[in-house]
Amino acid sequence: MDKHFLTPLFSPNSIAVFIGKADDPSGQTAQAQALHQAIRAQRFTGTLVFLDINYAGTLADLAHTEADLAIIALPADEVAAALEIAGRINCRAALVISSGIDAALAAELNKIARRDGINLLGPNCLGFQRPHLRLNASVAGALSAPGPLALVSQSGALTASILDWAQKNGVGFSTVVSLGPNTAVDMAQVLDFLASDAHTHSIVVYLEGISNARRFMSALRAAANVKPVVVLKGGRRAAGNRAALTHSGTIVGSDDVFDAALRRAGAVRVRSFVALFSAAKCLASRYRPVGRRLAIVTNGGGPGVLAADWVTEINLQLACLTEAQAQALKPELPPLASLCDLIDISEDAGPEHFKAAVHAAAKAPQVDGVLAICSPKMGVDIASIATALAEVNKKLGKPLFTCLMGDATVGDARRILSDAVIPTFRTPEAAVGAFGNIAAFYQNQQLLQQTPPPMSDLAKPDVEGARMLIESVLAERRKVLTEMESKSLLAAFHIPVTRTILARSVNEAIMIATQLGFPVALKIDSPDISHKSDVQGVVLNVLNAVGVRDTYLEMMEAVARLQPQARINGVTIQNMSSHKRGREVFVGMVTDEPFGPVIAFGSGGTMIELINDRVMELPPLNQFLARRLIERARVAETLGEWRGAAPINMEALEQILLRVSEMVCELPQLREMDINPIIVDETGAVAVDARIVIDNTPPSARHYNHLAILPYPSRYEQVWPLKGGGEYTVRPVHPDDASMLQEFVRKLSPESRYFRFVSSMQELPATMLSRFTLIDYDREMALVAIHRERHVGADGEVSEVPRIVGVSRYITNPDRTTCEFSLVVSDDFKGQGLGSRLMLSVMDVARDKGLSEIEGLVLAKNPTMLKLMKGLGFQIKQFPEDADFKLVTQTL
Repeated sequence: MDKHFLTPLFSPNSIAVFIGKADDPSGQTAQAQALHQAIRAQRFTGTLVFLDINYAGTLADLAHTEADLAIIALPADEVAAALEIAGRINCRAALVISSGIDAALAAELNKIARRDGINLLGPNCLGFQRPHLRLNASVAGALSAPGPLALVSQSGALTASILDWAQKNGVGFSTVVSLGPNTAVDMAQVLDFLASDAHTHSIVVYLEGISNARRFMSALRAAANVKPVVVLKGGRRAAGNRAALTHSGTIVGSDDVFDAALRRAGAVRVRSFVALFSAAKCLASRYRPVGRRLAIVTNGGGPGVLAADWVTEINLQLACLTEAQAQALKPELPPLASLCDLIDISEDAGPEHFKAAVHAAAKAPQVDGVLAICSPKMGVDIASIATALAEVNKKLGKPLFTCLMGDATVGDARRILSDAVIPTFRTPEAAVGAFGNIAAFYQNQQLLQQTPPPMSDLAKPDVEGARMLIESVLAERRKVLTEMESKSLLAAFHIPVTRTILARSVNEAIMIATQLGFPVALKIDSPDISHKSDVQGVVLNVLNAVGVRDTYLEMMEAVARLQPQARINGVTIQNMSSHKRGREVFVGMVTDEPFGPVIAFGSGGTMIELINDRVMELPPLNQFLARRLIERARVAETLGEWRGAAPINMEALEQILLRVSEMVCELPQLREMDINPIIVDETGAVAVDARIVIDNTPPSARHYNHLAILPYPSRYEQVWPLKGGGEYTVRPVHPDDASMLQEFVRKLSPESRYFRFVSSMQELPATMLSRFTLIDYDREMALVAIHRERHVGADGEVSEVPRIVGVSRYITNPDRTTCEFSLVVSDDFKGQGLGSRLMLSVMDVARDKGLSEIEGLVLAKNPTMLKLMKGLGFQIKQFPEDADFKLVTQTL
């Protein structure tokens, strides 16, 4: 149970290869011939058996045949029979390389595989390679060289091209996987395996589409949490909903949403084939990024300027030396060196000058990385400069990138840098882009660590009232809320809105405007009109009663002429905003296929489409995510001191984003939302107009299943009394618990650590600690018991310090109906009922998730745990694979 469920597929001890007409190779498919040649071309480290399904005695001969993996490359009409045989010989995995299999036959193969407990990769794929096992189970080409990179691709042609490119460029792989369109083993499962694969240090992915956003995000987040993941996506396309009714729907495209999803998962997206491996190499280096400030050291002004331009283009920061740092460095450089913005060490620079400048830049605290650009000069030995850079790189704690301009004279220098594992590029833009990937990785890792709950710490909204409003609209068979209804929904979540009153006649309009006080704004109110200004349905700054009368009549006439079929409820009257120096922003949401709800932010007002300033984030949000979302928009430049206006109240704007996040989490009926404009200044923010689209939602949307990222499940928090007095809190783990969890493991007795981890380790490795604290609450759960202990400081001040005293955990098995648990309690808290409570609590969560059975392995020489399991009603059985363990199970 410690092995990953895909181990029989990607690390098999024995393989059965199904062939046709073994005595007549000419009768085999071209794929079968290529596969057999590939497998026989090197010595697979395990057992290899070839089976001819056309041989009459095959079934009898199979009586003593066993294999972990079945590889099938047969004509389409023979594949199902071969898969049936694979099930009879207890294969736990199968690879079907046969092509020409349609969706119906693929579904039948998947059904056979599920019935027999086989993990099926294929059909219609090129297979996979595991170079360290000397296993080439593919028709993608020769076995690649071993290396730390894993490649997962949804394109067979691109897989073969990448392997051919890698062979020439000295790139090696731990794993290469080609995925077909109807495979049962999908992208999410492969990523999950690679996250735990010791031979894989970083992962590159070519992706064209996903079938299940929740599973994809779960696996991608888990993988990116422990290893760099770089994604190249093909098939950029427009928004799925062409008939979108709000600004959100017409502007947000699925490719933009994919960008937002990758950022939130902690992965890095690249835009080109070459950048895919450049980014992977850089991210797999010994450096860990700390920011986006790049210093440029160059011996030529032109290349340095090009690099600086690209820094600005991709939203990095050009790092400059301070006056004091520049003065300290200047004596070590040629007289013509310039240190204003670029560190231009002049054409006279030699190896020692490069070394001094790079070292000074890397030492500066305001610098996160250094790019050294070297152009060929008469009398300058480029190889000696490369040697100097290789020497100084050993002393740096920050990433060093190099760009050697030219070609004919810099070959030896490039080899020196490559041998020193220093990334080197042919153009300044490529080098800056590589640093940009590291900066993006750092920023996205910060986003990955955020696990917000569905509700913020702000005042509790009227969720039930909002649901009743939505249900009443749906009961009328309407999907578009009026402005009045939209604002009522916003108000239920405490989003400030302008006071708005509906007038159904001219006289009502005049009376309402007079009571509200001039100036006022008039807007047509209709469930059939998305953009009021398009039908002359918005008039601002009406100053008196006569103006209200004339505006009302003219508006009704214009709307009747321009959109005669529209249902008109009347005209809304509201005060003009008093925010004289306010900025107009937009907040909205759109439902993407397949990622679900996405929150958008950017510039607002009537020119929203023209400006096209939009950034997106997947819910749920917290304050950190809300602030980063605002900072990414172009409108952020106007939110500080701007043209004499004071900085806006940033907290008020962040709160609106948090409130929208709450709405999206709690109301799965929301399909689109357009709050535009929101007027924000130093005093606060107010929503002036809003339009919301809703729809019925299936029962499966409960418990936030409509979201691609599951929120922190705060509903599982409980407080329990201790037997000897006091209390403890049981709650789901979150990333901030890492230091407490490490301290918990360190304080366990050697026996307790061994019982839990079957290891003598004294603390958790960094990757395991990260894996245990940043979890996907959809497929696993870890509950920690927190006890607050009184501590008296040296000054006599008493404080309460939280401490983890127990952990229970389950991980859903691949069948998605059962789960495997683990449990450990601090030695000084044993015997107080803590273990029972943690087990019962984690079983309640598993039951709530719809799982049917929980199981675990307990060492046979751990009588205390076995007694606890028996007391909780678990069945205790022998574990057939290892006599040192007992298998304990219980139906949920």
